[in-house]
Amino acid sequence: MDDSGFNFNNTYIHLPKAFYTELSPVPVRKPEMVTFNAPLASDMGLDFSGISTDAKAAMFGGNNMPKGAEPLAQAYAGHQFGHFTMLGDGRAIVWGEHITPSGQRLDIQFKGSGPTPYSRGADGRAVLGPMLREYITSEAMHALNIPTTRSLAVVTNGEKVYRETGLPGAILTRIASSHIRVGTFEYAALQQDKGIIQKLVNYTIDRHYPWIKEEHNKTLSLLKAVIEKQADLITHWMRVGFIHGVMNTDNMTLSGETIDYGPCAFMDAYNPRTVFSSIDHMGRYAYANQPNIAQWNLARLAETMLPLLDDEIENAADTIEEVVNGFGALYKDKWLSMMRAKLGLFGARAEDESLITDLLGWMQRVGADYTNTFQHLTEEKPPQGEPYNDRAFKEWYTHWQAQLAKNTKPLKSSLSLMRANNPAVIPRNHKVEQVLAAATNGDLKPLKNLLTALQEPYKNRSDLKPYQSPPEPGDRVYQTFCGT
Repeated sequence: MDDSGFNFNNTYIHLPKAFYTELSPVPVRKPEMVTFNAPLASDMGLDFSGISTDAKAAMFGGNNMPKGAEPLAQAYAGHQFGHFTMLGDGRAIVWGEHITPSGQRLDIQFKGSGPTPYSRGADGRAVLGPMLREYITSEAMHALNIPTTRSLAVVTNGEKVYRETGLPGAILTRIASSHIRVGTFEYAALQQDKGIIQKLVNYTIDRHYPWIKEEHNKTLSLLKAVIEKQADLITHWMRVGFIHGVMNTDNMTLSGETIDYGPCAFMDAYNPRTVFSSIDHMGRYAYANQPNIAQWNLARLAETMLPLLDDEIENAADTIEEVVNGFGALYKDKWLSMMRAKLGLFGARAEDESLITDLLGWMQRVGADYTNTFQHLTEEKPPQGEPYNDRAFKEWYTHWQAQLAKNTKPLKSSLSLMRANNPAVIPRNHKVEQVLAAATNGDLKPLKNLLTALQEPYKNRSDLKPYQSPPEPGDRVYQTFCGT
């Protein structure tokens, strides 16, 4: 065990060599700490109190790896915007697997740590803005109680990274339950070796779904478990208005965690067709398309498992088709339950769905803010002012009150349920962009203030007001960009 508390027990490295390349991060010129997640470090059982700031920056810059690390870059494939391609960690390196005091196994991974065999000619580096975007958004998602990778540290590397212009280079340290992706299974299937696919299935079960070991058909049980996890995850995204932006198969984890915060964003005005990604010209990954894309990705995962499910390929195909096609009904049930919770409805009544869709339809017509509308409904009195003076909203509100009156639990319970499911604050895009611009220019105070505001998103406090307002027309962010 390292003096800092690192406790490595690395298992991915025991998979077939095709899945990774062992290599160390490229040292950087002058690592400097930008932000460090002390609460996460504490939860992981890490203690840096005896280490100087410079030494800590050197560690999280990749110049000094802790004892027990066995760094590697992972190989995987993926469908990007529907098109298959060979991929891999082009600018990322996994240190190894750290075991926390509670027994949790966590990957520690660098982003921006230099070129790897999978870089495809790129420099393997990252710039400060996108690394801070991932730090902010992943920690916000964690506070929102949404399964996610997390961010432990961001350091600048003392070098310029050249894209369109020279920008401050940076390295993010990401924490994940694992980095096993749908794309990892697609890569395994490309090896045309049934044994390799089986080893990856067994490894994934051991790491994330150990109870499946007792099941008769372990592969099918794994597929069903991942489908359930993804239905839960997408339901959470829809609950808070989160748009991932780049739901490629290499960005869908088998653990059910949100991963890869590139052109991600939170919706302001409700519109199911909302897209932020600058490269999503056709709206493939728009807000309302996320459930369908999740199902499409899961079908790609299921295809990789065909050789393990049945010696007769047609029988296996029929089996997975039935299982994957069940995603739609599963998600619909979860979405309805989630929306009932956002509106404080207990139980399930036939008229609930129309009540929900009527509200969303009204929000879209008038351009109502998604987060604030639901937050205003958590107040005991009807919301006032624009856009709530609209007659259609007042009629809807009357119907909603009638539905609440049918609850078997008192109004106090409904309000508590709503407040637990409707955040008072999200990382709004215009605020995030302001923070990233300030940080790139050396001012970290806005970053610290925003991170503080996002720590307890379900508590509506007066100090949150600067972070709750939708953007003015001149501040609205229409596009976000992949991390570079």
